[in-house]
Amino acid sequence: CTSPATSLVNTSSTMAAARICFPASAADQRPHYRIPFHLVCIKRRKYGSASPMQCACASDRRKFVSLRAGCMMDAGTMKRRSSEILLGYSVESLRRTSCVSGVQRKRVPIAEVGTGLKSSEIEEYVATQRNGDLRDNGFLGNPEADIIVIGSGIGGLCCGALLARYGEDVLVLESHNLPGGAAHSFEVKGYRFDSGPSLFSGLSTQGLQANPLSQILDALGEPILCSRYDSWMVHLPEGDFLSCIGPTDFFKDLEKYATPAAVDEWKKLLDAVLPLSGVAMAIPPAAIRWDLGVVLTCLVRYAPSLFQSFIQMGPQAVFSAPKLLGPFSAIMDSLEIRDPFIRNWLDLLCFLLSGVKADGILAAEVIYMFAEWYKPGCMLEYPHGGVGEIVKALVRGLKKFGGRLALGSHVEQIVIKEGRAVGVKLKHGHFINARKAVISNASIWDTVNLIPEHELPVDYQLRAINIPQCDSFMHLHLGIDAKRLPLDLEIHHIVVNDWSLGVDSPQNVVVISIPSVLSPEVAPKGKHTLHAYTPGTEPYDIWKGLDHRSAEYRKLKADRSEVLWKAVERVLGPGFSQQDCEVKLVGTPLTHERFLRRRRGTYGPAIKAGKGTFPGPATPIPQLFCCGDSTFPGIGIPAVAASGLVAANSLVSIHEHSKFLDTIGL
Repeated sequence: CTSPATSLVNTSSTMAAARICFPASAADQRPHYRIPFHLVCIKRRKYGSASPMQCACASDRRKFVSLRAGCMMDAGTMKRRSSEILLGYSVESLRRTSCVSGVQRKRVPIAEVGTGLKSSEIEEYVATQRNGDLRDNGFLGNPEADIIVIGSGIGGLCCGALLARYGEDVLVLESHNLPGGAAHSFEVKGYRFDSGPSLFSGLSTQGLQANPLSQILDALGEPILCSRYDSWMVHLPEGDFLSCIGPTDFFKDLEKYATPAAVDEWKKLLDAVLPLSGVAMAIPPAAIRWDLGVVLTCLVRYAPSLFQSFIQMGPQAVFSAPKLLGPFSAIMDSLEIRDPFIRNWLDLLCFLLSGVKADGILAAEVIYMFAEWYKPGCMLEYPHGGVGEIVKALVRGLKKFGGRLALGSHVEQIVIKEGRAVGVKLKHGHFINARKAVISNASIWDTVNLIPEHELPVDYQLRAINIPQCDSFMHLHLGIDAKRLPLDLEIHHIVVNDWSLGVDSPQNVVVISIPSVLSPEVAPKGKHTLHAYTPGTEPYDIWKGLDHRSAEYRKLKADRSEVLWKAVERVLGPGFSQQDCEVKLVGTPLTHERFLRRRRGTYGPAIKAGKGTFPGPATPIPQLFCCGDSTFPGIGIPAVAASGLVAANSLVSIHEHSKFLDTIGL
């Protein structure tokens, strides 16, 4: 790190986008910060007789300035003055002390600025300038909290935000420089890309039967503005057609592509499944907790609605209710659903939802999906501005209730003392104390690796080793000039090459999302943002051990991404050319492993219903809990949101939980 020409007090107005490094001189061990030169514009203030804030000058003439933290504030003043976006403090002091004034080529004068710096500008800088930099920036906030959440995936953010709403002092630690985990968004050359899921329903619903994520956003007071639509394009061996959701539209597709008996079988399936959805959705996910208190918050509180659902179902449906906890294929078999097209279709939907086919997915999950897709008036939804808007809403909710988010803070170890989880140690040795609990949003395999081996219960370790894993992904992110593309593009496309191989076969299924169709702001004017991926079917072993800078790796990327390019060409038609792509990004299992900190780049646990169960949030180690796709109810956005709900509820009293349900109208 170059030596700074001047010193600056550790002011959060510049730390928000700072990268920490250390001086070469052993004489001064204060950290240095390399920050964008255009973010340095400090309002001069006096604290007693000291005038610690000085204008920084450029010791690095490339767009960055090296600053040294002067220790001229006591800890209390530092905390009060902190407005660091990365730690989740209020941005008000940032607006009073700093501004973006454009890229400067000379010293920036100390000045009072009226408008100040918006948090979105900091977030945009972090997203565009530091994307991909996973170095630990060091932790600069209060080194303790009631609850520490490891990871800012959807499950971790839901859990942390709800606990903050419950009044707990929550700190969410994220290794990446962007929040959201597998659901984060990133921007390249004006194109905003989703890194993961993009097919949603129920985001704007409310009440007992709402999507778990919708219930959380409602509780936080952070609604999401969505575009609504009712169809997606499917490209199957039988042909290409627009598939509409709803109770009757699928019949015409069955009449054309399936056997004569298919329509009657589909009607029989809907007649059996939709009544079951009343039971599956009679208890809202927000009421579930993982202790005996669930009797009061669920069974007693919602006994009338449960009873009413059973009355409406009738005798045959009541007899089928226990099958909710088994594989969905058991319901299909009991109804004698034999048509190959229907069985393939259901396998596809189940696999996209959870990473396993109909013989492995929990029936309750599928029935929940049927209620959102095949009831009258149902719609699909996409958030305006991309999936990242969901993440932003959860982060806003977290901060609104006093929670903190620290990005670039890589947890190296969960600290166990006297058999209990008491905090975490970061990569550079910082210890952060957890007064009440540590919650890991990492996968079960990565969580086990964070626990010191001598503190790790043998049965917990063996359980993690024996849990089967889903495969990983290939990704293709494209920024495309739309001038030669069809004007009537659909937002979502599913390509299946060969039913006989199985939907879980490598390179056989490709999912394509073009969010700019419904949300033009995610791409420059006249352009499209496209994301194509193989949904958890890419084997890790063929990539294992490769250097991502090697020629061998580049060749394998080109070979294995070919199926994605072919699918894109099929979807976009003859007007598409790779030369029209202004952005081309290929992701691999190693990309997943590196950026998402996912062991083997996995989609998640491949736990099959009837052959295993997802564990709850508690672990054998007191004060250590988990949430995310390694816990009940499993993989998928609604499931991981529900896991965050369950974990948060389990850490508060039954009285607090019941009062929370009253407050949000459930």
